[in-house]
Amino acid sequence: MPSYTAPTKDIQYVLHEVLNVSGSDIPGYSDLEPEFTEAILEAAGQLAAEVIAPLNPVGDKEGCTLQNGVVSTPKGFREAFEQVKEGGWPGLDMPEDFGGQGMPYLMGTAVGEMFSAAGQAFTMYQGLTHGAASAILVHGTDQQKATYLPRMVSCDWTGTMNLTEPHSGTDLGLMRTKAEPQADGSYRISGQKIFISAGDHDLSENVIHLVLARIAGGPEGIKGVSLFIVPKFMVNEDGSLGARNGVSVGSLEEKMGIHGNATCVMNYDEATGYLLGAEHKGMRAMFTMMNEARLGVGMQGLAQAEAAYQNAVAYAKERLQGRAVTGAENPDGPADPIIVHPDIRRNLMDQKSFIEGARAFMLWGAQLIDQSHRAGDAEAEGLISLMTPVLKGFLTDKGFEATVNAQQVFGGHGYIEEWGMSQFVRDARITQIYEGANGVQALDLVGRKLAQDGGKHVMAFFEMVKSFCKENGEGEMAAFTDPLKTASKDLQSAGMFFMQHGMKTPNAALSGSYDFMHLFGYVCLGLMWARMAKVSLAALANGTGERAFHEAKLATARYYMARQLPMTGTLLKRIESGADPVMALPVEAF
Repeated sequence: MPSYTAPTKDIQYVLHEVLNVSGSDIPGYSDLEPEFTEAILEAAGQLAAEVIAPLNPVGDKEGCTLQNGVVSTPKGFREAFEQVKEGGWPGLDMPEDFGGQGMPYLMGTAVGEMFSAAGQAFTMYQGLTHGAASAILVHGTDQQKATYLPRMVSCDWTGTMNLTEPHSGTDLGLMRTKAEPQADGSYRISGQKIFISAGDHDLSENVIHLVLARIAGGPEGIKGVSLFIVPKFMVNEDGSLGARNGVSVGSLEEKMGIHGNATCVMNYDEATGYLLGAEHKGMRAMFTMMNEARLGVGMQGLAQAEAAYQNAVAYAKERLQGRAVTGAENPDGPADPIIVHPDIRRNLMDQKSFIEGARAFMLWGAQLIDQSHRAGDAEAEGLISLMTPVLKGFLTDKGFEATVNAQQVFGGHGYIEEWGMSQFVRDARITQIYEGANGVQALDLVGRKLAQDGGKHVMAFFEMVKSFCKENGEGEMAAFTDPLKTASKDLQSAGMFFMQHGMKTPNAALSGSYDFMHLFGYVCLGLMWARMAKVSLAALANGTGERAFHEAKLATARYYMARQLPMTGTLLKRIESGADPVMALPVEAF
């Protein structure tokens, strides 16, 4: 059975040595001293490793069941969920006014990686609740907040988001679910939603659905969509639960992965709902939840890669096959461990250089969110808006690739269920699809985010990279800043190509959008590795007691610069080929 150990040391390194969180002027960050964050991470890591991780294969094998309208989760999920609740983990970064602990979003992200790596399907129950609660927190009335948030922050009640319909996926303007106004100010919600993660289950007393629907007489298309709070059980004025609402589970989806999460077809039969936010402004409210969810999904891609990598490393050190070409390294044994072979090392280094760079990128993104929300920094808000499709799209694409690479280390054993590696692959696969498929993320990046606010945010990113390279381009750092400068120029050239050709030939920009998202991702991880290299070089120069750790960082940074970052040149060539190679073939020729 696969094992998992929380990477607390590496997270601490990013928080304190790379991001210097306790020295930040973001409100609440001064409390994040190393001893404080270490205590939180160690406790979360222990829960992840000892309680959640052992349930991951159980959830995969058993899945969820639907009998007589009741959804049951796999064996052990309820008890584990109670432990997560008792520790206050669902409300770690939620407001204290509603029972949360009021910590920065950054800490929620760090803990979320551990929990998702230990059990993605299990952790989604609380993760989706967090997103729904965030939407109510931002857009709800005082009464709605008082009614729902304390129970959702504690996860006594859980939450969902209901967007997709059988005929309407990405194009939400086509949805048919309707909302009929009632005399008491409520609405009657009727329609069907599909692919609803954590749509129903036995982990909480109530499920609070956020449902997109159309109010009769509203504008056509996406402009006529509103968002509603639709509880599974009605809530009485005193907060107690009343009658069952007109919400039911039509079926459970049979899926490739995340079997332990109940993905439901939800039927709404004149269910009572309450408007969240303004009429016909449902997407504004829903995007509060979706943007948070997209960052969370990017984190899931990283988390699955980390869990798979840990097991691949352990196997590579134990599995004996062949001899090192330079001479036996295990002369007393029948063969050498496969980690001595260059191709296995290449595979593991691809994974390691992605995972550690992605972790720094994700935590930096979380810091930008805190800087935006806690400090009211508009520049940080613009930058994280630009980065969101990159975080979601690049980290899940490369995260899935990393799980496949980890499986490959096991050879034929990786394909056998007994070793558990296929679950990481199957669970990671959904991250490329839900919360906006990655092709849509790329279109959002190129079609909307690059030009946002006159392009000031992408220009700010370019300037950030340029300044870092200029300030740190001498001596040993040149080995990291020179490749980063080259990669950043590739990214800028791709952006210029879109500006020159996008208006007159839109398909030229759209054909290159996916490559651009990846190009951007490679540069972002390049910046993270350059920052980490600077920190570790300084630590070694100052006589650190963690010499092996920092030397490993530098070796991994050099690998990334030599073997991964040059991909930007290939991606630029693909982008500059324009639309013709992509669109030349007539439809009937496919």
